[in-house]
Amino acid sequence: MDPGTLLARITDYASRPDPYPLYAELRAAGPVVRQDDGGFLVGGYHQIAALLHDPRMSADERSRTAPAPYEGTRDASFLRLDDPEHHRLRTLAMRPFGPPHSPHRVDAMRGEIARITEELLADLPADRPVDIVDDFAYPLPVIVICRLLGVPREDEPRFRAWSDALVATADIRPGEDTTEVERAGDRAGAELREYLLDLAERRRGRPADDMLSAFVNEPDPSLRLSPQELAVTAALLLIAGHETTVNLITNGVLTLLRGPEHLERLRREPGLLPRAVEELLRYEPPVHLRERVPLVDIEVAGTTIPAGTSVMLALASGNRDPLRFPEPDRFVPDRPDNEHLGFGSGIHLCYGAPLARIEAQTALGALLPRLEGAQLAEDPPYRRNAMLRGPRHLRVRLLTGAAPTTRDGARGRRSGPGSPPWTGR
Repeated sequence: MDPGTLLARITDYASRPDPYPLYAELRAAGPVVRQDDGGFLVGGYHQIAALLHDPRMSADERSRTAPAPYEGTRDASFLRLDDPEHHRLRTLAMRPFGPPHSPHRVDAMRGEIARITEELLADLPADRPVDIVDDFAYPLPVIVICRLLGVPREDEPRFRAWSDALVATADIRPGEDTTEVERAGDRAGAELREYLLDLAERRRGRPADDMLSAFVNEPDPSLRLSPQELAVTAALLLIAGHETTVNLITNGVLTLLRGPEHLERLRREPGLLPRAVEELLRYEPPVHLRERVPLVDIEVAGTTIPAGTSVMLALASGNRDPLRFPEPDRFVPDRPDNEHLGFGSGIHLCYGAPLARIEAQTALGALLPRLEGAQLAEDPPYRRNAMLRGPRHLRVRLLTGAAPTTRDGARGRRSGPGSPPWTGR
């Protein structure tokens, strides 16, 4: 097939269940391939890693002068900015989140993450297949990031619609009219930022132990975020703080169900879980594609890419590159030397990676006993998004004997009527 259509074929929804043969085609054709729209697609591990560390490559879509395969988000979060502004905003955002200023915040969440996990597992239904997404993998990181930021529990369900609308604007849809998607994303972004600003203002002078309180009560004027920066940064943390983790947990469960020998090994050797999560980040990463724009003409693997041109880095392809990983299409729970691209690399390395690792290790570790003998109820339907790839639903039949006891003492029944508010059912 024409390698110039690879991006269009990768982003075609029909490819979502298994894009990996297309990534292999990309590496064989490239590893750098010009697309019919004038952009470039990069699929080799070493080329992607080098570009992610190259200061000549911009994350700011305003650097783009050539046509792009998608419009992209228009917010000013540090995810889409270059240094020095990226460094300033990311540093200020990190102060209440992690080292060196708040070194224990994430690690101190381990106990609470374990409690939330057990509560969700206790409420898994027994009268129908469990949907790993709606019943477990989605609510867990949403509850966690909301508590870190200081969002009241009763407001957590509101974020599903906002998040879905905003994430849709970051998808790649070659040839499609995305006007309505962009409008919906603009509305959702405005509503979410207004909500977060109002919540932060209520913390001013009355701080609690959360990140919004830390942002709005920063005593040093030089370290304060402006209201717009605070709103955009908090919105980014809220969405990025759960979207990738949902995919990581769900892709992990699916991988283990399709490879029961790995599930059994992890049950026998739970100490392997941290390494298994790293292998999941390589083998079935939650983020597949990232865009960069060269600020000057650059040469990559013998191909000259002009300044201002859209360059799509296929992180998931790099993770399966046989020039970097032996037997890359095999899931190896104890794989050595596993420097994957699951969280990106370089200055834009995922801000929330330590939290995502804890959540995934806790979630999968708690699920292992319940997955014994479990079966997929159906082939999972995938989310539309090609950049953030994962099942939209993952319905699993658990063994009756594995059904947990709920907090009201009944086996496998919810302690309250109906479905939880985050499912949208």
